[in-house]
Amino acid sequence: MTTGVARVVFLVTVPQSRAEDFLAAYELIRHEVADGVPGHLVDQVCRSEDDPEQWLITSEWRSLEHFRAWEQTDGHRELAAPLRACMTGARSLKFDVVRETRGRSLATHHLTTRQE
Repeated sequence: MTTGVARVVFLVTVPQSRAEDFLAAYELIRHEVADGVPGHLVDQVCRSEDDPEQWLITSEWRSLEHFRAWEQTDGHRELAAPLRACMTGARSLKFDVVRETRGRSLATHHLTTRQE
C-alpha cells in the first residue's frame, strides 16, 4: 500500500565553477514547473555539506505516472537542458511513498503551505 504520493530523486554532480549557473537555471524554471506541470507538488535543491559538487534534486508528485508523463514531453527536455548543461553526472531514482510520519506542528505547516 502506498500513500498515493511519489518521490523522484536526482543525485547530480555539478562542478563548483558551475554552481551559480546551476542555481540560476533552476531559478528560471522552478515556478513554471511548480505552477504548470500536472501532478507536481513540491521540489527542493540541496547541496552536500561534505562535498559541494554533490547535489540532490528531490521532487514530490501525485504519482509516478504524473512524473513519467511530464518526463516524456519535449517541454521537460527543453526546461531541463540548462540544468543538465551544468552537470557532469546524474542518477535518477523514483519511489512510491509507502509510509510518511510528520510531527504535528510540521503536518499543520505542510497542509497550510500546500493550500496557499
